[in-house]
Amino acid sequence: MSFTTSLTNHFLIAMPGLQDPNFSRTVTYVCEHTEHGAIGIVINRPMDIRLGEMFDQLDITSNDRQALETSVYLGGPVQPERGFVLHSTAERFDSTLSITSEISVTTSWDVLEAIADGRGPDRRLIALGYAGWGGGQLEQEISANTWLSGPADEEIIFRVPAGARWQAAANLLGVDMNLLGSQAGHA
Repeated sequence: MSFTTSLTNHFLIAMPGLQDPNFSRTVTYVCEHTEHGAIGIVINRPMDIRLGEMFDQLDITSNDRQALETSVYLGGPVQPERGFVLHSTAERFDSTLSITSEISVTTSWDVLEAIADGRGPDRRLIALGYAGWGGGQLEQEISANTWLSGPADEEIIFRVPAGARWQAAANLLGVDMNLLGSQAGHA
């Protein structure tokens, strides 16, 4: 399959039949998609880790109760020791990539220090790890009905409760995931 359309700033919504434990019932926000592959962050898998625990490991001090209690998400199976912060684009940090005029991703420590100090982005999702696909791999998986894809919505990323994001993302496409069987797309 040739590369025709970028899925940057799209959601990948796992079809009910996707049994891979890394992606079953997930919504992945695609940060970058080119002919060479794609990178995304799973946005609906909160871990049993709070940002305060990460701050402790990184020797970052914070008295901001809200920041300390922020959930950390499992962003994907690739490099789970690496941190990513999806956030509103209004703020820029050392390693910020603007995805759209509203959403950016940052991988540098200064964003965590700003959050710890209470001056970081209000709209944020902190994740460990990412999802990655080689050139043409994502297109093949979409053709095999592994994923639904559609334009992303920042409200779903930053405001909808994690447990409701899978269905909320599908709702953007007019799809009720409860009506799709686990074998959807297979003859």
